[in-house]
Amino acid sequence: MKLYEIAAFLGCKEIEGSIEISGLNTLREAVEGQISFLSDSKYEKELSETRASAVILPLSKSHLLPEGVVALESDEPYMSIALLSKYFAKPIRSSEIPPIIGEESVVYPSAHIENGARVGAHCTIMSGVYIGAETVIGDNVILYPNVTIYRDCIIGDRVMIHAGTVIGSDGFGYAHTKMGEHIKLYQNGNVVIEDDVEIGANTTVDCAVFGSTIIKQGSKIDNLVQIGHNCVVGEHSILVSQSGLAGSTTLGRNVVMGGQSATAGHLSIAPFTTLAARSGVTKSITNKGVYSGFPLMEHKLWLKMQAKLAKIVEH
Repeated sequence: MKLYEIAAFLGCKEIEGSIEISGLNTLREAVEGQISFLSDSKYEKELSETRASAVILPLSKSHLLPEGVVALESDEPYMSIALLSKYFAKPIRSSEIPPIIGEESVVYPSAHIENGARVGAHCTIMSGVYIGAETVIGDNVILYPNVTIYRDCIIGDRVMIHAGTVIGSDGFGYAHTKMGEHIKLYQNGNVVIEDDVEIGANTTVDCAVFGSTIIKQGSKIDNLVQIGHNCVVGEHSILVSQSGLAGSTTLGRNVVMGGQSATAGHLSIAPFTTLAARSGVTKSITNKGVYSGFPLMEHKLWLKMQAKLAKIVEH
């Protein structure tokens, strides 16, 4: 879309010129020809370095933009980007290029591979598997029955994904009107799963709003785990059943999450951290260790607290 068309659609002040906008992206990742937005003040520092052609933001923040970046002023930037995202959503229809299947790969008859997808060598694609358009599957991959992989995802070598798991479904993102209506923010990113990852049954890994949700090399993910949009799971991490990551959470390498533990969104967890079962993380963890409880605390402190509570109850 032309930038002046976007300005008119969003009800911003009239923009001159004919800058072509090809996509949406974050302030940090945007390049020339893309549009970004600012809805959270903690990202203000990224305004001065953004390479986006235009940014949707409040009037009071427009002076922070670099020279040459066009400001589209909005009282509700998040709502504006949600409304705009529909027009940059990728089409569901397949490519015209037939799928490519590597040598000695076995594809069961009821599996469906969309045009434009590529499957590497020595893979096993079992019954009911769906692989979306433009998805790339590495070598020696096993996809068990009824695995669904949405379009544009990238799966590395020696990956094993168990039955019923969904990779690349939309993240849970909505802007909310003043009347409480929910406006979908279309998710235009993908999922990248690196080499030697194993994912259990009925787990969901959401695609990114922009960019990629990433599961790094060697991670092991149990059944019934939820990984939100734009999360990064560090190398060799372990996520136990019913654990969950809200959107844009970053785990360092070798993080262990016990059963039913969870994090709030936009947090980072230090490498080699362990979260005991049912832990609730509401703030970033900068020092590695073992943590428990809600509110979260060091595991040794949590054990002492439980012992004291037990004594109080006894009396």
